[in-house]
Amino acid sequence: MAQELGRPSPGEIGLQPSATPIMDSIRAFHNGPLLWTAVLIALLVLVLLIIVVVRFNARANPRPSSTTHNTLVEIIWTVVPILVLVIIAIPSFAELTDQLTVPDGQRKYLGSNIFSFGDVEVPAVGLTIKATGQQWYWDYEYVDQGKSISSSILTEDARLAQVPVQPRLLAVDYQLVVPVDTTVRMQVTADPVGVIHAFAMPAFGIKIDAVPGKLNETWFNAQKTGIFYGQCSELCGKDHAFMPIAIRVVTKEEFAAWMAAFEAGTVDDANATLPALS
Repeated sequence: MAQELGRPSPGEIGLQPSATPIMDSIRAFHNGPLLWTAVLIALLVLVLLIIVVVRFNARANPRPSSTTHNTLVEIIWTVVPILVLVIIAIPSFAELTDQLTVPDGQRKYLGSNIFSFGDVEVPAVGLTIKATGQQWYWDYEYVDQGKSISSSILTEDARLAQVPVQPRLLAVDYQLVVPVDTTVRMQVTADPVGVIHAFAMPAFGIKIDAVPGKLNETWFNAQKTGIFYGQCSELCGKDHAFMPIAIRVVTKEEFAAWMAAFEAGTVDDANATLPALS
């Protein structure tokens, strides 16, 4: 089955399709050097096991060798893993740095060219949102606009009444609305008297802890419109499995109209300005 943008698909293997430069680099790293390194190591181990079974069984070697050391082999099995780890570490550390370095309009990011020094231009922050993990739902604050919403999982009856029907355990009553091609700074925390949560959006390539009393920060720049789903990824309590995240990415013009209606009225008034889901 083909992968769907922004949500998990039945029978899916691999990572979700990318919607941001960060996820571009994660997919390139996973599907490139990481996957091929794992495959080659597995094949090498299989070949060595076959050689051992065929050449060094009791029938082939009634008098086993008494050799205990081989300097060359020991050097190889020490140096080669080090080289493999170095190759893996280069894009890995670069990706981690990209995830936690909020764009200023000058720094460039890896994108799908993970062995570059950065060739993807990302604009400076255009919107700041604070996500607060509650027990068990999310509060979102548009920091500069001074507007807030609470987002909770939909009941099953409410979900089935929607047109079109949204994914089970991922649909929410109020989606976080952001503009496309805009760098969004995400400030993530949890209720001061609550527990640790984690804000995770697979298609965006972001995952960061929401810790009571601490403000963590990450960012995304969604390059495609649509609804994207994530979940709390920390074992935060009895309703951990019912704490989804839904982000609706709209055009800049649609977001401007949505925010104007929100500032003048309620979030329901704002949502009424958006086109119907398809």
